[in-house]
Amino acid sequence: MRIPATVGLARILKAEGVEWVTTFPVCYVNNALAEEGLSLLMMRDERYAVAVADAYSRLTGGKRIGVCTVMGGLNPAGFQMAYGALAQAYEDSSPLLCITDGLPEGMAGQIRYPLAAGLRTVAKWVGTITAPEEVPSVMRQAFTHLRTGRPGPVLVTMPRGLGEYDPEARPYKPVCGWRFSPAPEDIAAAVQALRSAKRPLLYVGEGIFYADAVGELAQFAELAQIPVLTTLKGKSAFPEDHPLSVGVRGEAAIHFLQTSDLILAIGTSLSLGHFRHTIPEAHQKTIIHCTVDPADLNRTYRTDIALLGDAKLCLQALIREAMAQGGIPRREGVTREIADAKEAMFARYRPLMVSEERPINPYRVYGDLLKTLDRRASLVSPDSGNPRDQTSTVFEALIPRGYVGWGNVSTLGFSLAVAVAGKLAFPERQCLNITGDAGIGYMFSNFEALVRYNLGVTTVYINNGG
Repeated sequence: MRIPATVGLARILKAEGVEWVTTFPVCYVNNALAEEGLSLLMMRDERYAVAVADAYSRLTGGKRIGVCTVMGGLNPAGFQMAYGALAQAYEDSSPLLCITDGLPEGMAGQIRYPLAAGLRTVAKWVGTITAPEEVPSVMRQAFTHLRTGRPGPVLVTMPRGLGEYDPEARPYKPVCGWRFSPAPEDIAAAVQALRSAKRPLLYVGEGIFYADAVGELAQFAELAQIPVLTTLKGKSAFPEDHPLSVGVRGEAAIHFLQTSDLILAIGTSLSLGHFRHTIPEAHQKTIIHCTVDPADLNRTYRTDIALLGDAKLCLQALIREAMAQGGIPRREGVTREIADAKEAMFARYRPLMVSEERPINPYRVYGDLLKTLDRRASLVSPDSGNPRDQTSTVFEALIPRGYVGWGNVSTLGFSLAVAVAGKLAFPERQCLNITGDAGIGYMFSNFEALVRYNLGVTTVYINNGG
């Protein structure tokens, strides 16, 4: 039995575990998605349609893919409005799927805005469906890119009126994704370097979440007794009340970066950015770099040992090899040094967090949040700017994705999208976003969508003069 191309696409999304799609305001495929039982979450602008899908993919570590649709084709105003959000997802390596209308046959090069060229600048991969029979193969490639290698947004275009195809002649099987391990000789060399190091440091990024390697990270850190510093996007991958946690930023982070003689970077590109640490005196340190993307190697810093592969498989291999080589020598006084460095840092902030001064200062708000929230049953995301800078220092995350850091290309207002996606991904959690005067202006219209869909999230708005 032949089916319309749009129906085939909808059924493929359902086969891949997609339950809902964010959108605004229209897209050719939307009617078929709804008719096939997919929920359409109508946000109040295209940017938020992308942002909620983006955040959902991040929060689930790419195990469940966020999907959005926006208007394209001959009138690509929707895609143009979505461009900033897609650029952020691309910069942050978030594996969302965006579907938009394609150009009718023969119209390429006939319009002023080059849709295909615009798509490629903010996507890991672009799939163009030009005939109904191509739906299964293009979608198969799309989900392969979404679930394999470095994460990133994938865009699929499909023009109106494509016609029908036979799904029995072109069956679709869900894509599992593929992972690969670092070379054994590189693992052995990394363990030998760790055994020889005097002051090693683990520097951990968001790749830990996508590899589902939180447990392996804790096991390896405890086995080797190595301090753990995370990137902003990697925050909460390691419990920040753990004796080996250095946190994300502040004096403790700077101290251990400066005094380390070896850095084992896992799940981070080590690229430079507005909210990323630089490695001081990097040429005097041994740098071991675990990444799924060879483009990261030797880009920002010299890579002494490359562990090219999945973070989970890498950590499992490091644990096995460390035990085979007789373990990694424990360094006396490491946890005491971490505790002293963190205490010196928090001593500066603690008075502000209990201050009775008026007007109230932001740190007092964060201090009260720490007392009020159950950090083992909640999700907090700050907006870019002051809320992010301040909370990433003093708000200690206790569970994976209990705090969601984000953004190198940081679009204001994204924190509300994270809270919304958090409620969709973890309905049992209390989901909260923190914003200031600038960020709140980007959110107002989308509060209406939260009321319409009965999504209970909390927004903390700080009057910070932004």
